[in-house]
Amino acid sequence: MSQVPPTQVPPSQVPPTQILPTLALPTLADIRAAEQRIRPVIPPTPFLQSRTLSEMLGCELWLKFENLHFTASFKERGALNKLLLLTPEERAKGVVAVSAGNHALALAFHARRVGVKATIVMPVTAPVVKASGARDFGAEVIMHGKTFADAAELIPGLIAERGLILVHPFDDPAVTAGQGTAGIEMLEQVPELEMLVVPVGGGGLIGGIATAAKAMKPSIRVVGVQTELYSGMAGLLGVAGNAVSGGPSVAEGIAVKEPGRLTREIARLHVDEMLVVPEPAIEDAVTLLLEIEKTLTEGAGAAGVAAIRARPELFAGRKVGAVLCGGNIDLQLLVSVLHRSLARRGRLVRLTVTTLDAAGQLADIASIIAKHGGNIVEVWHDRIFASPFAKTTAIDIEFELQNPASRQLIEAELTLKGMGVVRR
Repeated sequence: MSQVPPTQVPPSQVPPTQILPTLALPTLADIRAAEQRIRPVIPPTPFLQSRTLSEMLGCELWLKFENLHFTASFKERGALNKLLLLTPEERAKGVVAVSAGNHALALAFHARRVGVKATIVMPVTAPVVKASGARDFGAEVIMHGKTFADAAELIPGLIAERGLILVHPFDDPAVTAGQGTAGIEMLEQVPELEMLVVPVGGGGLIGGIATAAKAMKPSIRVVGVQTELYSGMAGLLGVAGNAVSGGPSVAEGIAVKEPGRLTREIARLHVDEMLVVPEPAIEDAVTLLLEIEKTLTEGAGAAGVAAIRARPELFAGRKVGAVLCGGNIDLQLLVSVLHRSLARRGRLVRLTVTTLDAAGQLADIASIIAKHGGNIVEVWHDRIFASPFAKTTAIDIEFELQNPASRQLIEAELTLKGMGVVRR
């Protein structure tokens, strides 16, 4: 096996997530061994063609439902494989990990199953559903910092103080090999696949899948996807204009500023292309998958579909497999994502209507909206700050439309009534 040498700098200068031994790149044999190891506990997930999305996007699209694992993400594969490889002495010490959420859930769940104590460090921005879930599975959860990198700062100290065994979320050959079992499944389920589209954060998932896929079918094209807010792997692989900026991504599962040492080497060998998509595209893909496939994905889980929608010409006429890598999303965030997507489609509309402050005016507005199939959701009056005259009022009206084209008809009719109309 080829080796990735350790970083040649003093340990005090090595980023916490990079305090790792020499790493061996996993092989197809390693991934097949991982498959046999985890199979009694983790069965293959469904890999189904989406007929509707295939027609919409102009390719034969197959979806790998990794959001259907017990903890709702692919992370179970790597976490369990790593745990099963620990010696009895290592199990007795306990394990520690830093995670934005899904690795925490997977490690906590399977650590409890095999009788190993787990300590998880998570950023305070991690979704509540993921932090509470890890606690429910019996892990000690420590919240620290705003980002994955901030949380990782605690790991060296915990290892030194408690003697814990690090289970890195992506920069570990055993973890990456475990994730690669998804790639074996896809090609065994649909051998005719021509392209794979994989979300990328730290790179463990694409590293494992690409290793397996390229060994099984060298002609297959592997495409990675990142959010524009965290595009470190894309930058390392030469995608211009994708400086890492950070920010509150809806795809926190792939919100990793710097990919792993191991995974970047695998990506250089086996990943054919990196695509970077804007946050609204990911939000819209979450909505589309829920609406069409009736499946709930988190932002990271929908990134692959977002990329195919953004660049359909790259996939036209091809047999494409997209990995829905996770489905853990806070309900409040989901509500916001759905509303924002509906607003972009013109299905949810807000207008500010300025009119005389007189009886019957609101009824007239409501009647016009209803006439064109609108359903009013919220109404706000502002007689002080938004109204230009003492005898007028500004009314913010939020309403749903079945046909987005109806908005122009509503605006025109309100204007004919002498009312001022401003889109929000």
